[in-house]
Amino acid sequence: MNKLFDLTGKVAIVTGSSRGIGLAIAQGLAAHGAKVCISSRNQDSCTAVAEAINDEHGPGTAIAVAASLSSKDALQHMVDETVRQLGPVDILVCNAASNPHYGPLGTITDEQFRKIFDNNVLANHWLVQMTAPAMLDRCHGSIIIISSVGGVTSSKNIGAYNISKAADLQLVRNLASEFGPRGVRVNAIAPGLVRTDFAKALWENPETLKMVTSIAALQRIGEPHEIAGAAVFLASDAASFVTGQALIVDGGTTFGAGF
Repeated sequence: MNKLFDLTGKVAIVTGSSRGIGLAIAQGLAAHGAKVCISSRNQDSCTAVAEAINDEHGPGTAIAVAASLSSKDALQHMVDETVRQLGPVDILVCNAASNPHYGPLGTITDEQFRKIFDNNVLANHWLVQMTAPAMLDRCHGSIIIISSVGGVTSSKNIGAYNISKAADLQLVRNLASEFGPRGVRVNAIAPGLVRTDFAKALWENPETLKMVTSIAALQRIGEPHEIAGAAVFLASDAASFVTGQALIVDGGTTFGAGF
C-alpha cells in the first residue's frame, strides 16, 4: 500500500510555492519522490526553497523559476524550463492566487475584480493549456487546483475572492470531463482558514478567528502541512479513481459542529 503514494520519477510544478500552502505541498511532493519546480513572483525566495529541498532530498530534486500569474509569457517560460531541466510535467498544482480587496463587494474596484479573476482563474486556465497536452499524449497526469471553502460558502469581506474560487471548482469539473477519457485527472482542494501570510488578515482578527474556530469540529484553524497531505494523495496513484472532485480540508468548518 505504501507504493500508492510513491511519486518517484514524477515531475511537478507548484505555483506560489515559496511560502505557505504551496511551500508545504512542494515539500510534500519532494518527500514522496517527485522532482519539483518552485515558482512564485520572487526569484530569490524560490531559489532559497529549491536549495533547501535539494539539501534534504538530493541535488536535482527542485529547481526555481519565478513567474508572475499576470504574465502568460512568464508562465510559459516557467513550464518550458521545467520540461527542459526536469522532464515532462506529470503533476500541476495551481496554488498561487491574489486577493487585493478586503471588504464588501460594493467597495471593490473594477481593476481589483479583474485582477482577482485574471490571477485566480485565467492563469490556472493558461497553465492547464500549457501542461495538459503532453499529459494527454501520455494518457497520465494529475492537475490540482487549490480552491477554497469560500467557493462553497460566502463572505462579507472576501466576496470576489470566493467567487473566483467557485469558478475554479467549475473549471475542475469541466476539465475532468474533458480529460478523463485520456487518463488525466483534475481535482481541487478547498482549504478552510489556514495559518499563512496570505490569510493573515483573517486569522489575526480575533473576532474572525473566534467565529471560525467556534463552528469547526476540530476547534482550530489549519496549518500548511495539513493541506500538503491532500495534494500528495491527489497527485499519486492512491487517487487513481478520483477526478472532478473538491476535497474540502477545513477541520469540519463547512458542515458546522452544531450545539
